[in-house]
Formats: sequence, C-alpha cells, structure tokens
Amino acid sequence: MEVRDVTIIGGGPAGLYTAFYSGVRGMNVRLIEAQSELGGKVRLYPEKVIWDVGGVPPVTGSDFCRQIIQQGLTFDPVVELDTTVVDIKKRDDDVFEITAEDGRTFFSKAVIAAAGGGIITPQRLQVDGAERFEITNLHYTVQSLNTFRDKTVLISGGGNAAIDWANMLEDVARKVILSCRNETLKAHESEVDKLLCSSIDCQFLTSIQRLIADESGTKIDRVELKCGTEAGKIIDIDHVLVNHGYERELGFLKETSLALGLTENQQIAATADGRTNVKGLYAAGDVMQHEGKLNLLAGAFQDAGNAVNAAKQYIDPSAQSKGKVSSHNEVFAARNAAIKRSIITT
Repeated sequence: MEVRDVTIIGGGPAGLYTAFYSGVRGMNVRLIEAQSELGGKVRLYPEKVIWDVGGVPPVTGSDFCRQIIQQGLTFDPVVELDTTVVDIKKRDDDVFEITAEDGRTFFSKAVIAAAGGGIITPQRLQVDGAERFEITNLHYTVQSLNTFRDKTVLISGGGNAAIDWANMLEDVARKVILSCRNETLKAHESEVDKLLCSSIDCQFLTSIQRLIADESGTKIDRVELKCGTEAGKIIDIDHVLVNHGYERELGFLKETSLALGLTENQQIAATADGRTNVKGLYAAGDVMQHEGKLNLLAGAFQDAGNAVNAAKQYIDPSAQSKGKVSSHNEVFAARNAAIKRSIITT
C-alpha cells in the first residue's frame, strides 16, 4: 500500500497550484482529476482573455492552462486522469482512503479538496433533435473564434458566459444575435453596458423553440424563437452557441463517509487556512467557502497555499508554518541557476 503525503482532488487552477506548492513544501503528491485533461473550467474558454491574475499580462485561456499545468507538474506528482472520487474514509491509523468510481483506492496522510465547482458539464439545449447538430454547428464552448468569422451567430443565454462571447464575437462574426429568456441580462455591469451599446441584436424574453435543419439534415439552417405565447420568429443562422450554465457534480462531498461539513450552497465549510471539520482534510478554491473568500483565480492560489501549509504541519507538527519564498527556497536553487545561465547565454 503506497501512502502519499497529500492527495489533491481536482486538477484545475486551484488543484494544480496546490500540487506545485506541496512540492515546494517537500511533500509527495497524488493529483486526481475526473476529466481526461488537466486545467479545469478554464479549458472551456481557450480563446477568452484572462486579466485578473496578479503579475501576469492578459493571457488566453489556452495559454494560461498550459502555464498552470506546467507549473503544477514541477515536482512530478502522480496524476490520475479520468478518475472520479466517490468516497473518502479515514482509517483507524489516520490514513485517508480515497475510493474512485472504478473501484481503485488511493491512500494518503492528508487530503486537499480542490475540485472547483465539481465535474463540469454544459447544460444541453432542451429542444427535440438538438444533439444531432452538436458535431456541426451547435456549440456549448468556443474552441476557436475563427469558426464564427463572417458568420451569423445566435447565442442563447443571459449570463456572464453568453455576454462575454457575444462581445468577443461582435468584431469577428458578420452578425451576432443574443436570445435571452429574461428582460434583463445578468452579467458584469461593464460587459452588459458594452453589449447594449453595440451592434448585437438582443432578443429579450425569447427562447429557442425549434431548430430547422438544412437539406442534408446535418446542420442547423434556421432557428425558431419563441416569445411568450406569440408565434415563433424564424431566423437564418450559421451557428448556434448555447450558454445555459453548467451541471456540477460533487457527489463525493455529500456521500463521503466522513460527514464533511457543507454550507447551504453545498460548498465545503472551511476556515481561511483551508481547515474543514475533518482533521487532515483541507480545501482550496471554488469548492470551499470561508469568511473573506475571494472568488478570483488569485484567491484560489492563496487558498491553495494556506491549505498546503496547514497540511504540512498536520503531517509534521515540527514543520514551519509557512514555506520560504521561492527566491530563498533551496528547492529552486538548481532551477534558478539554470535559468540564470540561459539568460546569460542569450
């Protein structure tokens, strides 16, 4: 039975930084991710520009994913992809036993839950026959803006994701139509103001009633929008982008054998340093809530550092409460020297 120092549940930004900082603190790590790739929710927005990471210039989602994955793997954690956690137990010897959906078990001295909002699945369009267009021109994410260049795009949704994509596509697509079932948009004020002052055609109090296929039957040619009880309005389109939110699966939080304390929003109730009601189990990122929580990427990184420091002292009570800064930490000595040599030679 291999017992790791720390098992991290979740391979998004919080989990990856937790893996990195655990390595800084000299702990060996297992990182468990339910999806087939690391990166978390950021993977869904490869061309969206991220502005709010301290010290990092504006960066696309795909570049940020690449960088945070590279950093997270610095100390060679064991990575388990396509692995869904269904239960966590604490044995009599205080070792945590983590059980996966496929029956495998993993063991560690401490656990850090960093599963973000859980296993993320876009909410599908509830219209008959919609699924057959998912391989052609019905989209739930944007992999490339060029897909929509000089096209007529109908976006369904009224939240942050829908508004962000509408604003980004305005200068790319020939025409952007936004269908929102409410009479107001629920997104960041600046993005809403930008949209309302743009050329985007906002169809409030409407929803997609029917998708009309082309002659081949494989692509959407027209969309029927329903407005209350009025007859449907037919619109010619090239692409449909649906942003109706995400289904989040965090079953292991409710079903774990540990009786983990949760908030009314079904997040892990924790202290600012990531401690939960279960000794040895910590939390970081969007999966947890504490007083003073900062719901930004920067906040996830701070959560991760605090949880790792607490876990380190749990495993080794004689350890320092905080790790050294990177410029003084001996684990970076050889790496810093190599970087300096590279700068000198170039």
